[in-house]
Amino acid sequence: MKNKDLLLKVENLKLYFRTSHGSVQAVDMINFDINKNEATVVIGESGCGKSSLAKAILRLLPRNVEHYSGKLVLEGDDVIAMDEEKFRKDIRWARISMVPQAAMNSLNPVLKVGDQVAEPLIVHYGTDKKEAMEKATEMFRLVGVPADFLSRYAFELSGGMRQRVALAMALITDPQLVILDEPTSALDVLTQANIMNLLKRMKQSTAASFMLITHDIATSSEIADRVIVMYAGQIVEISDATSFFTSPLHPYSMKLMASVPRLHATVEPDYITGQPPSLINPPTGCRFAARCPYRFSRCDEEPPQLMVGDREVKCWLYHKDHAKELAKVKK
Repeated sequence: MKNKDLLLKVENLKLYFRTSHGSVQAVDMINFDINKNEATVVIGESGCGKSSLAKAILRLLPRNVEHYSGKLVLEGDDVIAMDEEKFRKDIRWARISMVPQAAMNSLNPVLKVGDQVAEPLIVHYGTDKKEAMEKATEMFRLVGVPADFLSRYAFELSGGMRQRVALAMALITDPQLVILDEPTSALDVLTQANIMNLLKRMKQSTAASFMLITHDIATSSEIADRVIVMYAGQIVEISDATSFFTSPLHPYSMKLMASVPRLHATVEPDYITGQPPSLINPPTGCRFAARCPYRFSRCDEEPPQLMVGDREVKCWLYHKDHAKELAKVKK
């Protein structure tokens, strides 16, 4: 049955990079959906492939790409099959936009920020300069930036204001999907809270869906409708936010949640021993096996499949043949 709320369907997405040491499997057979007006949070350690996933969706690929394949179906349109010019004109920043990490690095230092925010309208829709600047002024008001900041340069703004400008630039074309890559990284705690409150208001006041990429679990819980957990280039769990934050399924997810400090808690935050595997030569079996406290023989021998149900988890513990092993974990 067709899901009328489905916005983006990602199927078997792969993105490998060529290096002098071999092929890096940054994004390896990724499958997930994003629904309309939904906030999907992608979490995981640094280096797990979160930012590479964002680049794969927007086709912002570096020169050393060795392999890029799969399907990205945006409301029935396979955007990977499009030629680059059509994708640039009709998809990138028109229907899917992005707030990259480090807003200062993404803003042109020699152009006024108002001109940069207005530019997507001019490029994609041929809007005249005056009308585009009026829309930019409206977007500045929406994200909490004074209108007189339109004539300022990026270096004249604080980190929080630059992040708001980057969000205004991403929203100005009324995209269907906004990807936010670590939007609160390198910001102080108060500014982080302000940005997250802004995102919650944006979610309520716009029709866009949001894909928030972060390693900050506590912050992400404020906006998430669904949670995707990545580890070593693969998805290991997909769950609705309420179920995930109260009872994560994958051992890696359990460890991540146990590492979050809690007020008035009597138990100290946990940590994950060891290091993530090499993405040039990943293990034959489960990629988390070497660090997993519930590891058993099959974990080393065969890669687990994503077990699909009300929630999805990539772990042999949840296979019907391993009920005894799962019972030990639940104890």
